[in-house]
This record gives sequence, structure tokens and C-alpha cells, in this order.
Amino acid sequence: MDYKQAGVNIEEGYRAVSRYRRLAEATKNNATLNSIGSFAGMFSLKELIAAGAGMKEPVLVSGTDGVGTKLEVAFRMKKYDTVGIDCVAMCVNDVLCHGAKPLFFLDYIACGKLDADVAASLVGGIVEACCETGSVLLGGETAEMPGFYEQGKYDIAGFSVGIVDREKIIDGSKVRAGDALLGIASSGPHSSGFSLIRKALPDFATEDFDGRNIGLTLLEPTRLYVKPVLGLLEQVEVHGAAHITGGGFYENIPRMFGAQTFDALITNGSWHIPPIFFRIASGIAGNNTEGKALLETDAALNKLMFNTFNMGIGFVIAVDKADAARAITYIGKQGQPVWEIGRVEPAAGASSAARFV
Repeated sequence: MDYKQAGVNIEEGYRAVSRYRRLAEATKNNATLNSIGSFAGMFSLKELIAAGAGMKEPVLVSGTDGVGTKLEVAFRMKKYDTVGIDCVAMCVNDVLCHGAKPLFFLDYIACGKLDADVAASLVGGIVEACCETGSVLLGGETAEMPGFYEQGKYDIAGFSVGIVDREKIIDGSKVRAGDALLGIASSGPHSSGFSLIRKALPDFATEDFDGRNIGLTLLEPTRLYVKPVLGLLEQVEVHGAAHITGGGFYENIPRMFGAQTFDALITNGSWHIPPIFFRIASGIAGNNTEGKALLETDAALNKLMFNTFNMGIGFVIAVDKADAARAITYIGKQGQPVWEIGRVEPAAGASSAARFV
């Protein structure tokens, strides 16, 4: 018996790495000292110092995440490129919450049986997102584990490292009562809540939704907020920021307050909720009632949806009320729909919370 008979195809691995190397070349910059295929990625300290030029105290900021069970939608739809974007977005959007500019990214892909074409499609999405956010794809790992993962199933995760001046770190310490909360649009559910989505919409691979297969709608990749938000930081002072992922509004928005205690008062109806969320709501309820009506009449379902999904808002920032209009104008000019969705108020209880009014 050899390794291939045991389920690991070394030649397919070599083919995959060759594809990765060509793809990753598009993300390289002067700080990249080697190519994909080495034992480790190298990022020049000299260039890292240059990236922090003008900063009094450069601080590295890191974040890691995966795509979760959204991958099951990709498997059934046989469409793999968008989840690579998701993988990067889930990491860089988290790093962005602290005002950091992404520098480099590493990925991890695991599978039961490696298909170099599928793996290259996954990495292609990663490369697209890295190019969009100015990140170098510095390296990664592809693990073929027969008998552990089902054939045809993949897992994907990664981590991002960014940089910010210590005095400009966004940590919630500057948030004040009266600050405006601005919500930047999501592209759909992003990469959160898919274990529930797959139960609510079991026929996603065949169901038509709004003239399109609903599976493709669900695969819309997570939005990348790096460029518009980093640009905004040059325009106005941002007091707090939150990436709306698992836990929805109720868990993520209070995190932007850091060690301070405030309430986020969210104004009902202040932004456009994409129709996909209403379809998910009706699927969860298990009836044919229009989802929007369900959310207006079923308080428990409403709480579940806003505690699980982003509901059309992927990123929230807190700014001084006087800066809100300028911030909205700037972000809008970057092609990102944005709304004033609420305000910061003194906390009604002992801990920070998000409340709807």
C-alpha cells in the first residue's frame, strides 16, 4: 500500500500548490520575500516599518475566522470562488474594527480528497479579496485527510495581520452618549447563521427566489469594508466600530463600546432589509406568511433574526452626531449604501445592550 492508496494524492497536492503560487503572485508587494510553497511566509520588517511610517507607536492587529457551514451551500451549488472572499472578509473586517490596515493573510484548507481545480477556485476568491484589501497572500496550508472529511467536503479558515498607530486604535474609549450609529449595507447573510439557514431553506439548491436560484443569492460574498472605512478615518474621527457577524445586532454592536457601558438605540425601519432575510424568516417559522409581516408580529422571531443575522447591516460605526452627514456622504461616494440607524445613549442596565425603538 502506498500513500495514494491510503487516500492522499501527493501529485494533486503539487498541482494545487502550483496553481496557488500563480494566483498569489497578484498579491505580492515589496514586503514579500518569498513565494507560496516555502515552509513559511516572509514579510520584510523593513517594509513593515515603512507601513508604520508616521506612526508614533505602530501596533500589529490580528484576527482569525472561517466560513462555517456556508461551505455546504457552496458544495451543493458547486460554486467555490465566493467562499474564498468570505474567508478573507471575515478576518479583515474584524481587524478593521480597531482601525487597522490589513498587511498580509494566511489561509488553511482541509479536505477529504483534494481536487486541485476546486482548491484553486477557493484560493482564487482569497486572492481577489486580498487584492481588494491590499493584503499579501503570504502563505497557507492545504491538508488532505481521507476518512476524516467526507469526499467533496472542504473546510477553509485564515487569519489577517494589520497595523495601526496606538493612539489611533479604535477601542470604544471615545464613544459618547449622543453619538450617531451609522450602518453600512451587507450583501446578504454574509457568513453567519448558515446552520439555521440550511434548516429553514432545505431546498436552496433548487428553489427560485426573485428570479434567481436562492442558493446563489445565499452565496453572495461578505462585503469588504476596508477601503471605505480606512478612507473615512482620514475624514472624521470614528469612535467605535462593529463587524456584524454571528450574534447579529444584540451581541456585536455593544462590543464596540469596549470597557464603557452604553446602550445602542436602533431605529426600526431606518434601513433597507434585503428580501432574503424575509424569506429566511418565513422558512424558520415554517409557514407561507410573508416574512416581513412575520417580523412585525412575532416578537420572538424578530429577536431570533436580529440575534443571528446582520439583517442588511454588515458594519456599524459610531461617530459624533455633527460628523454623521459627512461620514454618510463619504461612504456613499465609495459605492456603499449607508444609513443613520440609531444613536448611543447612557445604559439602562449594568451592561451595554442594543435596543430597538
